[in-house]
Amino acid sequence: MKFILDHLLTVAIAVISGGALLWPALVPRARRASPLQATQMMNRGRSTAVIDVRSAEEFAAGHLRDAKHIPLADLANRTGELDKVKVKTVIVVDQAGNRADKAARQLKTAGFEDIYCLEGGVTAWTAAGMPLTK
Repeated sequence: MKFILDHLLTVAIAVISGGALLWPALVPRARRASPLQATQMMNRGRSTAVIDVRSAEEFAAGHLRDAKHIPLADLANRTGELDKVKVKTVIVVDQAGNRADKAARQLKTAGFEDIYCLEGGVTAWTAAGMPLTK
């Protein structure tokens, strides 16, 4: 106990650092779909909507077939455009899987129920040999 009191600043830094490392593991994430699972969802006739939240440049370089492009920065203001797909399964796509969780949380707040994030994003999609549309 004396060590902790004598080195309070050091202990506090260690505790805060440990908490910062654990935070991503504790924050709830959206459901994930691998490229294969996403393809199966889109091909099974299941009503599925694909929302691409990448930048305009990334989207123009290639995107999933029939993907609706709404950049993450604009998503909160443009969820009204997606009202007709609220009842569908939504697959959120980004470049590497980092921005999709934030988009999924925004969609969940807007009333969407069945949301998946493409695991690994477009990077994993192309690595799996899946086609992109330009």
